[in-house]
Amino acid sequence: MEPLPRLYVPATLANLGSGFDALGVALDLYLEVEAEPAREDAFLYEGEGHVEGTDNLIHEGFRAGMRELGLEPFPLMLRVFNPIPLARGMGSSSAALVAGVALADRLSGGRLGREGVFRVAARLEGHPDNVAPAVFGGFVAALSEPPLAIPLPGPKGVRFVLAIPPYEVPTPLARAALPQEVPLEDAVYNLARSALWPAALFSGRLEALKEACRDRLHQPYRAHLMPGVLEALEGALEAGALAAFVGGAGPTVAALVREGEEARVMAALEAYRGEGRMLVLGLGKGFRWKAT
Repeated sequence: MEPLPRLYVPATLANLGSGFDALGVALDLYLEVEAEPAREDAFLYEGEGHVEGTDNLIHEGFRAGMRELGLEPFPLMLRVFNPIPLARGMGSSSAALVAGVALADRLSGGRLGREGVFRVAARLEGHPDNVAPAVFGGFVAALSEPPLAIPLPGPKGVRFVLAIPPYEVPTPLARAALPQEVPLEDAVYNLARSALWPAALFSGRLEALKEACRDRLHQPYRAHLMPGVLEALEGALEAGALAAFVGGAGPTVAALVREGEEARVMAALEAYRGEGRMLVLGLGKGFRWKAT
């Protein structure tokens, strides 16, 4: 069998503030994977962090995808380049799982399709809001049970400014910080604002996103894990961002801005990123294949 084309899977941001575990967006920063059948599993990795061994998430996703199809997984040689920061709230684990399931789909002749890739990867990941944009691209609303993902319109002429601190916030730690019960008024607050996201994107009324991104369900409870994060969010909005929110479990702060207005928002987030990095990225596409 000939080697497959190179696979590209985007980084993603989950939650978008108010849409906890329901809304996400893809970024134009891509995990790259080359794969071919081999005598035994092998994994060559370069990029962010240090990942090794055949117990990685790409191989895991591949095995799960093959078993979903009733097929026996076979060994793969993987060559991986990953520019997505690890444990920073930019969907690095979702990208890896989607890559593995997408490989199973390709090697089975497309028997899963994108909907199947989403279903299998979301079950593995546990949360659909990172997986859905990695599969379908752009802005997506998603459920895990029943598995459902609906792409939303992507506005033109916008970019994401990302302030990425130098420390990690592991997802289990961020999850443990959340309460099991919240006041009814806070739940209603988030429900109303999460509904504003698709309404603003479909209508083109992007000024409504400044309110749509506000949250009372997760960001305030995790703020102690990310010093200065709430002030950074408000600072980005005051500097002219259309929306500002914590990416996934954090600590990355993401600000959606109109093209040409990046510099002011970057300046507002400078103190928060500290010794970390600042990136400016556009909307990403769902996973795709490209001949090498």
